[in-house]
Amino acid sequence: MPDGALQAKSADKLADIEALYRPTHDEFARQRLVSALRKHVLIDKAVEMRASYDASAKGAYTKAHGHAPRDHWDIKDAMRPDMTYRVYSALRLNAQEMTWQSVSDAVERELPAMIEVAADAARLNPAGGSVKIDPQFKPPGYVADIDIHHIPGSFTAELTPNDVAIGAVAAHGTRVFSGGLPHRKDNPGAVAETVAHYLKLAYPDFKPRRILDCGTCTGKNLAPYRDVYPDAECYGIDVGASGLRYGHAVFESKGIPLHLSQQNAELTDFPDGFFDLIASSFFFHEVPVASTKTILKEHYRLLAPGGRLAHQELPPNVEVDSYSAFVIDWDNDNNYEPDYADYRSQVPKALCAEAGFTAKKCWQRFIPNWRTFGVEPFARFVAGDLAAPPYGNGSWFIFGAQK
Repeated sequence: MPDGALQAKSADKLADIEALYRPTHDEFARQRLVSALRKHVLIDKAVEMRASYDASAKGAYTKAHGHAPRDHWDIKDAMRPDMTYRVYSALRLNAQEMTWQSVSDAVERELPAMIEVAADAARLNPAGGSVKIDPQFKPPGYVADIDIHHIPGSFTAELTPNDVAIGAVAAHGTRVFSGGLPHRKDNPGAVAETVAHYLKLAYPDFKPRRILDCGTCTGKNLAPYRDVYPDAECYGIDVGASGLRYGHAVFESKGIPLHLSQQNAELTDFPDGFFDLIASSFFFHEVPVASTKTILKEHYRLLAPGGRLAHQELPPNVEVDSYSAFVIDWDNDNNYEPDYADYRSQVPKALCAEAGFTAKKCWQRFIPNWRTFGVEPFARFVAGDLAAPPYGNGSWFIFGAQK
């Protein structure tokens, strides 16, 4: 791979596609309002909703059914008529839609210039990365046929030749989406950063030569692996071309070589045993369970002997209490993520074993967010001296296996 200094020097010749995104004063104020609203809903209104459940909804359900709510499905039935839940849901859903709306005008104004920069990046590849788009590729219906996360057109929309609009909206909208949440604020690659540091400390002799990120979108949760494993070749696949084009331009201008390609994770064109590490971030809950099983079998094929899986995901029902499971599953009913609850009813390490991995080499656990938890406390966590914070308060759920 090219020397890092040479990469940075040649990348200077490529325009910074992110710098083309220039929201006006009023647009920026709107974005800050949406971030604040999301924080208010996810933290303040969530506290009010829990208080209402404990004070009234739980008792009303018990009186009507002769028993207390037994699981998260019962809790959902108990909360459905509750006014705090209905207000929480209305505000959260509107904030979700407003997230993407708040960045769209600034993207649309500069879209022709963004497309030009992305085309230059694909032609020049100054950092040594690559982007491969398949003009005959047909995205799977479970992504293309619904507006996942309420993103207009989902992640696969193509409104003009060589489009990057959805990639730009996703990249800048995600900053609005996460802007009020402490462990993700100003750090779009927080998941990969955390998982990479966990692997480095937990398996100090593990030195992956090639890393694959599934559902990579713009590569934001692929690039941080290079900070921890600078000698590794980093590959990312996604079914959406717009995000790949946009992300390729972003990281080429930063001097970070990523190899991005439009592929379905269920069946890739990589040879057997090509990767030492396969990762993902918030990926599996967007695909049907049957597809998840197929993807994990493909992972087994792609891993070299001794290679590892390390996937970050939503925690399954078995790892959280029933009320938390009810709150987490809100997206299944309200955020155009119809496979969310089915995925969370599975046990990830069991899915890995079913895909061919030795059961005793399959695992799942919560880990703290590396940057906000602190470098020294994080090392103590990996050593077994500290516990991870509760889920939703600065920790991630991850699962994996070794071939």
